[in-house]
Amino acid sequence: MSSLPAHINSTDLPTSAPDDLDSPPHTENNNSDVPTSHSPPAAAAELLLNAVKDVRQIIRLVQCPICSNILREPTTLPCGHSICKGCIPRTHRRIGITYPGTDSRMSGFICPIPDCEKEHAVEDCALDVTLNKTLAIVKDTIELDRDAAGSSEVFTHIHIQDRWGVAGLPSLEETEPESRVLNGGRIVATYTLAETGKLDYRGEVSYSSVGVSDDDVEAVDLRVFARLKESVRAEMDCQVCYALFLDPMTTTCGHTFCRSCLQRILDHSHLCPICRRELSMQSRLDPQSFPSNKRLCKIINGFWADLVAVRTQAHRDEGQANSEGFDIPLFVCTLAFPSMPLFLHVFEPRYRLMIERAMEGNRTFGMVLHSMPAARGEPNFKELGTILRIVNIAFFPDGRSLLETVGVSRFRVTRHGWKDGYVVANIERVDDISVAEEEALEASETMGRNGAPSESGDLVEEIPSRSPSPGLLEDLNTVSTRELVDVGVEFVRRMRAQSAFWLTTRTLSIYGNCPTDPVTFPWWFASILPVKDEEKYKLLGTSSVRERLKICCRWIAEWESSRWLATSSL
Repeated sequence: MSSLPAHINSTDLPTSAPDDLDSPPHTENNNSDVPTSHSPPAAAAELLLNAVKDVRQIIRLVQCPICSNILREPTTLPCGHSICKGCIPRTHRRIGITYPGTDSRMSGFICPIPDCEKEHAVEDCALDVTLNKTLAIVKDTIELDRDAAGSSEVFTHIHIQDRWGVAGLPSLEETEPESRVLNGGRIVATYTLAETGKLDYRGEVSYSSVGVSDDDVEAVDLRVFARLKESVRAEMDCQVCYALFLDPMTTTCGHTFCRSCLQRILDHSHLCPICRRELSMQSRLDPQSFPSNKRLCKIINGFWADLVAVRTQAHRDEGQANSEGFDIPLFVCTLAFPSMPLFLHVFEPRYRLMIERAMEGNRTFGMVLHSMPAARGEPNFKELGTILRIVNIAFFPDGRSLLETVGVSRFRVTRHGWKDGYVVANIERVDDISVAEEEALEASETMGRNGAPSESGDLVEEIPSRSPSPGLLEDLNTVSTRELVDVGVEFVRRMRAQSAFWLTTRTLSIYGNCPTDPVTFPWWFASILPVKDEEKYKLLGTSSVRERLKICCRWIAEWESSRWLATSSL
């Protein structure tokens, strides 16, 4: 079994450990960067030696940046930083948010990490399973070495350096820097100091040996570090590809996977493969919206930089080997939308062949809207489209077929070619922003209307929501996401009462009754409303549920305005 998912892009792979607020000041021996080429065996030994020399960096990997203690019940936040569960600030009732609007997402807190300071939903913060197991193994390993050190003659004198002195500035404190003599080498002694709460997360230390030579202490540290690497290695394997994590991402349920493996999972299911909890994540997993687990990245890139380099290079080689291939066949015809049905009569020989091949494969193909080329040599289709999955198919004796399909996801064509008369293309996914970003967008646009935290931190009473009416369309930015949906649903209800020609029983039997879900409503509405395709096409390029609902509300405003003009002219 290959340990490298076939569809990962080399651009998704970090060539160095992600920048982290938790990062210590840069030191000579900081080896968190991933090599950009294969590391020979001699280099691997050198990496080990250099890593051991930077003992402070090793211990900082297991410290909480808030309380400075060894991480307890480590919780990885949506921003990718990890802190103790007990260091999560006091929660508050979130305001200005109606989508998704579930009770579990209405409790939030302001991130205590200075580089973030965004609002996080409590629901998005779970115990980091991988990090929790790793910390337990590290503790057990250190305990064994500490016990062994107790019966040996190895001691380390640790000097806690004044932070102003480290910065090259005169000390602003009159107290003498603290120093201690502890059992064991530098790794065990520094861990002990952090465990007792005497070592600030950002603090630096210096060492001197007691009773033995520096070479003897270094040999002890090498053995301890080698045992740490060996003992935690098993916890650093992805449960999808069964190889060392590559760009690890931790889900809201606390399980960690390679980013590429999680992308593959979300292509087919929105359930965590381990705990089966639903994941509110988009399959493209843009690093800006869904950051990597910064702590695990540092551990992996620091402990196994040589292995990460090999995997990274293998992904790059694989991507180059597949660069001449195409991802999917394209049906150049009409518009299609995610989660909506589309029925097709396939009669052209080229498309009959394409559908036969799709049925032999994964039963999917891309649908793009036909358009007139802007210039000679330009494609005759729009760049945005929808992946369709064949649900049912009926063949006629002459080779024609009737297809029942359903929209799966959106894409953008990046490169295209021809195969046996039909278009084939390389595509990239088009996904929405994360739920957290969607909530932040709504809150920022509606906050002036819905209230805001007072200076004391308490919430100002919210203004009651106005009942949905066309008057809300005057300034869509002030309207909550839920009200935007209500405007659309109310419009459909009125049109049904007036027996609108486009709301026939047959239409509703195909697309179903009007949904109230903010995600589904725009796609349903675009499928039935008699609006030009050029207008509907705009929905495919959006990245926000709220943005799509605004477009639908503008259609409603234009529709009712045109009906009013038509009535007034009679």
